[in-house]
Amino acid sequence: MAETFNMTIAGVERELTKYPLSDKLDIAAFILFDDVEITEKSAKALLDICPEHDIVLTAEAKSIPLCYEFARIGCRRYVVARKGTKVYMSNPLSVCVNSITTDYDQKLYLGQEDVDKLRGKRVLILDDVISTGESLTALEELAEKAGANVVGKAAVLAEGDAADRDDIIFLEKLPLFFK
Repeated sequence: MAETFNMTIAGVERELTKYPLSDKLDIAAFILFDDVEITEKSAKALLDICPEHDIVLTAEAKSIPLCYEFARIGCRRYVVARKGTKVYMSNPLSVCVNSITTDYDQKLYLGQEDVDKLRGKRVLILDDVISTGESLTALEELAEKAGANVVGKAAVLAEGDAADRDDIIFLEKLPLFFK
């Protein structure tokens, strides 16, 4: 049976399964996809502490439910940076990103339609977990390329050293588990 870590997030108790990131380090997986309660409560709690914004920006895929709920109860608009180009994406902007939970370098893309939605707007970058900050950096670079004004960066959880950063907003600290 897998080891777990119990924590309270936005007033809700959750048991997170630990997974090995290396032979010396485990992480506790926080997955929003099928957890409507934690998604709704986290979005509300974050919205209460985030700066005013016109639109929310996130990366595909784990934080999409959070971004949707955040926009639904808040600014009503969001954009998802895609991990690949689609036929309907004209003049795509791209940036490289290396996430701690992915074994390879990725790219994030915004099509012209999304660039137009972001240009000149106050953008809040939103993620489920901030660990190394690589995804945030890539999203911030995309937003700047699109001509947006990033007014904040937020996540439900800050993992490891990310909790010591003073440039992000988050609800709870998620520890790393060294072996």
